Amino acid sequence: MKRNIVFFGIAVIGLSLFLSLCNFSFGNLNQDEGWYLYAARSVAAGKTPYVDFAYTQAPVLPYVYAIFQPIISKFGVAGGRGITFFFGFFSILFAAATAWRLSTKNRAFAVLATVLLIGGNVYQSYFTTIIKTYALCSFFLMAGFFVLTWKGKWGAFFGAVLLALAAGTRLSSGIVLLVIGIGLLVRSFRSDKKELDWFFFGLGGGLALGLIFIPFLLKAPEQTIFGLVGYHAERETAGLAQACMLKVGFISRFVQAYLLFVLGLLGVLCLVPFRNLKSMGMVGLLGLSGLVLTLVHFLAPFPYDDYQTIAFPLLATSLALLFARVVPTERTNFLLLFLLLASLATAFSSPINQQWFVRGRDRIWWKFKLKSDLALLKDAAQTIRENTKSDQFLFTQDTYLAIEANRNVPVGMEMGPFCYYPNMSRARAEKLHLLNREMMDELLQKTSAPTVALSGYGLAIESPSITCVSEAERTNWIKKIEQRYHLIKTIPYFGQAHTTLNIYTINGVRP
Repeated sequence: MKRNIVFFGIAVIGLSLFLSLCNFSFGNLNQDEGWYLYAARSVAAGKTPYVDFAYTQAPVLPYVYAIFQPIISKFGVAGGRGITFFFGFFSILFAAATAWRLSTKNRAFAVLATVLLIGGNVYQSYFTTIIKTYALCSFFLMAGFFVLTWKGKWGAFFGAVLLALAAGTRLSSGIVLLVIGIGLLVRSFRSDKKELDWFFFGLGGGLALGLIFIPFLLKAPEQTIFGLVGYHAERETAGLAQACMLKVGFISRFVQAYLLFVLGLLGVLCLVPFRNLKSMGMVGLLGLSGLVLTLVHFLAPFPYDDYQTIAFPLLATSLALLFARVVPTERTNFLLLFLLLASLATAFSSPINQQWFVRGRDRIWWKFKLKSDLALLKDAAQTIRENTKSDQFLFTQDTYLAIEANRNVPVGMEMGPFCYYPNMSRARAEKLHLLNREMMDELLQKTSAPTVALSGYGLAIESPSITCVSEAERTNWIKKIEQRYHLIKTIPYFGQAHTTLNIYTINGVRP
């Protein structure tokens, strides 16, 4: 039995690390990677989110990543991905530790199944390796649940602090605090001991949320509320039909990404009568938190399926624990083998791993990448460094290029492709550290940046509606750039969506 556990342990961890390494090296670039790292660099330089620059997530991530700024400065986006992998991997370890603490039967199976469901999923691996809020938020969520398994007032207090840090990383995860708080309160009313865990949980969560958010609300209330709520609320849909299609698409892509989990959930629901699920204790709260968080994401105006990256460790851990309770001990090895083989099958038939080496298809011909996205980013950054001094600006909305070249972008462009609000008043745009149409036009004509780098994302997106800039307006802006700058390099299939990157220098003269 011990020999089987060692075998499965090595196989499960090996698969998880292999998928992370491939996503680290070959995973497609994402525009968010740039402006998240740029926010961290700004914090490391002494600036404050919302107060000094625009930022449209809760504020914890820039402060955490700022601690690792020397790594990011030296290794660029790869350094940021390494940090993200660290948090993603430890979120899996905390999920496994939570499974260990909560399991009452087949403990080794519960741990290995948890790691396999999370770490063996190539979709989950990708979105906790590229630089987004998901890995750090998952880290705090699963660390919080692990601490809650200590039980008692201090477990409740510090568990709530960690869950509050998750909410301070990605606001939607704050619903987990509410679910657990209500669950602990109900448990206290049903218990003869009248435990005060709910009080210490509320105290820890309330204090932590206050420390995270109140300083920003006091310093810059309008900017903070806009970054946390306004930006997201102002996004538009084209009507009921499109909204319904987005919801259906969210469900469809979730099933595709987490097919093994969905099948496992259906299987366990067939094995466990619904009435037995009501008395699952912390396991029930774990699963309920994941379900409620999923509902929050589903109800968002634009419900992106990758939002589920933070909910999935909660769901996967609770499913593994349910299986551990209902599967006979003599069948656990067979089930682990099935999960391992199924994980391999789903991981290596996913669109994610196909995108490691293929950038699309032209009729019947596959278009293979000659270089990884990271390698192309490094090539472009080298050209930028050769044509700018370290204290000069780089005019670009591909903020990951500024990170890789270790250059700053003009003030107002910190949000990369999402910095342009054409119809916003000048006074409000300046207050929120954004650019309206007039300000963008002025910047294009007067910027002191010696180099301009424009991909298909450059001067292309109108916020907050996230619609296309008109072709006439974009063409006019590019003409203004070409009046001052000379095209020195074109890189096809660059960055997110593999658009063409054009690099210009002022009058074609190197500094």
